[in-house]
Amino acid sequence: MTRGIRYADLSAEEREQWDALEWQDGDIPDEVDAAVMNRWLFNEDTVDKVLEILFDEGRYVQGGDVLGKTIVFAKNQKHAEFIQERFDANFPEHRGQTAAIITHASGPYVQDLLDRFSTPGTKPDIAISVDMLDTGIDIPDVVNLVFFKPVHSQTKYWQMVGRGTRLRPDLYGPGQPKTDFIIFDVCGNIEYFNADIPEVAGRRTASVSERSFLVRLQLLALLAGRDDTDAESLRATLASRLHTAVGGMNRENFLVRRRLRTVDRFASVTAWDHFSVSDVDAASELAGLPTASETDTDEAARRFDLLLLDAQVAVAAGHPVPTTIASRAIDLARSLGDRRGIPAVDAQASLIAAISEPEWWTAATLSQLEIVRTHLRTLVRLIDAEGQRPIYTDFIDTIVQRRDVDIARVMPGLNRRAFREKILGFLDEHRDNLALRKLRTGRELTSVDLAELEAILVSAGGVDSEQLRSQADEARGLGRLIRSIVGLDRSAAEAALGDFVSASGFTHRQHVFVDLIVEQLTIAGYLDPRRLYEDPFTGIAPEGPDALFTDTQVTDLIERLRQIDESAEPRDSATA
Repeated sequence: MTRGIRYADLSAEEREQWDALEWQDGDIPDEVDAAVMNRWLFNEDTVDKVLEILFDEGRYVQGGDVLGKTIVFAKNQKHAEFIQERFDANFPEHRGQTAAIITHASGPYVQDLLDRFSTPGTKPDIAISVDMLDTGIDIPDVVNLVFFKPVHSQTKYWQMVGRGTRLRPDLYGPGQPKTDFIIFDVCGNIEYFNADIPEVAGRRTASVSERSFLVRLQLLALLAGRDDTDAESLRATLASRLHTAVGGMNRENFLVRRRLRTVDRFASVTAWDHFSVSDVDAASELAGLPTASETDTDEAARRFDLLLLDAQVAVAAGHPVPTTIASRAIDLARSLGDRRGIPAVDAQASLIAAISEPEWWTAATLSQLEIVRTHLRTLVRLIDAEGQRPIYTDFIDTIVQRRDVDIARVMPGLNRRAFREKILGFLDEHRDNLALRKLRTGRELTSVDLAELEAILVSAGGVDSEQLRSQADEARGLGRLIRSIVGLDRSAAEAALGDFVSASGFTHRQHVFVDLIVEQLTIAGYLDPRRLYEDPFTGIAPEGPDALFTDTQVTDLIERLRQIDESAEPRDSATA
């Protein structure tokens, strides 16, 4: 990119390729100047090396498994198409998904591509652009910029740099905001403008998938030679998964090419059938390499896998599950218990209840841990990750006044957690109760319906009627109180917004925004319209729904949320 290509510097094999090229007018030049590189002469290895450095040194999200949002500034349309071709050749499993050309030549699909690139957690993650994304776009998730063309305007150069300067809270997880971004300058633009931009040192930390691969290797080695049924079943599962992962590695990928000898060694089934401790170091070289077999995009599930795999390693080594791992798993299980009322969670209620107790972890076996991992991994994403993290301080405090007081006898307040468990227990035992079904499906209630629910709760659950009414008053009605605990049936939430999303011209980001509303309604049964301007909605539309919808649509959306809320209380309550 800096020196061009000189015939005299080529190897004998490369000179043969040079001579065989279809040069204009048949004249074979002695050299090609750097200025024309990527204008009409495109070199595969140049693009591959740039992509290799990007994937090696770029910023990653979603537990370190997904390259963060990236803009590649290409020289022209043909150059952009060539970069796309090389990406697809190296990552055929991501063809047409991870990287996309977003230019003025993208035609009627350009706005949809831009919307999807702008939306956190959606593909594409890499936008290959010619002029279109250089200025005038605001995408806070962008953390990697690839300058694959020379820039001669200082104003434009700093505008391009500005694409990475937008702040983004919680980009790497709750409480982990975006604090920097990386520029990959292929064409000496930083030196040209003498810009004072610090260099980045050090390799990225291991991703969740990379660490899981390494732990699976360790676990498989610990199980070698054991002939008990418990260990043999898990060993077969691990060997099959690891063999499939290696089989899915594309030999043409620049990251895989570095380890071809090791890939070939572990490409056979027998290598895993006889895997032992002596093989761990060699196989570890394959951790983190891209493979077509890894298609799981659920970060929470992958993190849960890693937690349970660490527990299995401890048990396989003859130790109890470490306290730190057990405590984390118990917290997750209890948080899942708070999501009862969701059918998928209810189906695993007994398992969740069992592992919520510390005693379960003291005698957990390999097969029991595997059951927990496989049965609950897809449910942990339902846990609210936005809770306040504990903050510990050591400020000097002062006792202002010390005095004696008389304690009056008071009735204990309502234990909301225990009360909630009673409600959920009632739900499990009375699924066919008409009033409760009305409440969950958003159908019109009567005062008689709520009176029936109150009577059953007080008689069956032992809840003090005065305490129940006090809590109902705080929630603005018993119906609202109960629905906030049991949630709204998903089909009812979707139906309430069905004709809203069926309007023509709805973009992908608008659909994602409405899907998030449905999810919140399903869990909590109610959504305060003010929440639309807060997390997690600002992750999709930082300025709130006004940036995605017209004023009329926003008004309509808020009115629908109001109607859903009011459906929890009987219309005849004012006259009853």
